[in-house]
Amino acid sequence: MTEIEAHRATLAKLNRDYIRSVDEADVAWFDAHLAQDFLNTNPDGSLIDRADFLAQIGRGSTVLNIREHDVVIRIFGPHAIIHARTSYQKPDGSEGGGRYTDDWHLIDGRWQCVSAHVARL
Repeated sequence: MTEIEAHRATLAKLNRDYIRSVDEADVAWFDAHLAQDFLNTNPDGSLIDRADFLAQIGRGSTVLNIREHDVVIRIFGPHAIIHARTSYQKPDGSEGGGRYTDDWHLIDGRWQCVSAHVARL
C-alpha cells in the first residue's frame, strides 16, 4: 500500500466514524478528532466553534439513521477535503438528505478535522 493509499484508507474510516458519531451523539470521538481551532457551518448558515459543536453533538441530532453516500476524498499533501451526500430520517419519519464538506489536516502526525460545512436539501 502506498502512502497516499494509506492516507485515503485512514480518511475513509475517519469519515465513516464522523457520520456514526453524529448519529450516536459520540462527543468523545469528536473531542479526539477535531482540531483545537475547528469551525463548523450548520445547515442554517451559523458558524460555530469547537466547544459549541461538541455541545451541539451532545444534544443529539434531530435526524436519525444518517448515512453517507458518494464520498469523494481529495488529498493535497498534508490537507484533505471530503465531499459526500447524506440520507437520513427526519423527525416526522420522512426521508431527507443533504451534503457535507469536511476539511482534514495532518497535525502532529495524525489527521484532524479543521472545518465542516453541512447543507440539508
